[in-house]
Amino acid sequence: MTARGLSLKGPRGWVYRDVDLSLAEGGLAVVSGEAGTGRTCLLLTLAGRMRPGSGEITVAGKATPTAIQRVAALGETGGVNDLDDALTVAEHVFERRHLRAGFLPRRPARRDEEVAAALAPVGLALDPGTPTGDLGPRDRQLLGAALALMGRPRLLVLDDIDRGMRGDHQREMWESLRALTARAGVTIVASCVDATPASDLADLEVVL
Repeated sequence: MTARGLSLKGPRGWVYRDVDLSLAEGGLAVVSGEAGTGRTCLLLTLAGRMRPGSGEITVAGKATPTAIQRVAALGETGGVNDLDDALTVAEHVFERRHLRAGFLPRRPARRDEEVAAALAPVGLALDPGTPTGDLGPRDRQLLGAALALMGRPRLLVLDDIDRGMRGDHQREMWESLRALTARAGVTIVASCVDATPASDLADLEVVL
């Protein structure tokens, strides 16, 4: 993925401005900044969900938002694709699989196997019947990542990765993402407030 001079201006001024980045396949990038610095909008731009005001971006050889959307996926992103607290882990997995494949397995044992298979790439093991609202911040983020990976994207974009997490849990989260780039062969861009826990794990940091 490469981006040059990405900028977006809104009614109240610059949302983000003059962002350059270059990330090899299987790389891990951090976008850090306080709330209101344009982190989410930049991530949506990188994933092809928002068009920049100026600048260029290429993801896996794709250079238009529509084409980038085919190779990029979003984890849970507030106001864009929130997880439903009332649904169980299994219901989220099969809702996503139903949208992609058009069927739901009927046997409980088969359902449990498919949930385990969907969660395995992110190293997550959860009771399929657990309500999403009962998950802690780390498990919720990883569930969102697992659902996104079901579409086999080349780029995975994760927002607010440190939300609600203590410092040691933030470090564990970044270690999980670093391992995921190798295990799933996916490029990851994740945003946070404090990039310190990822300092020796990420290939690139963009500070907003």
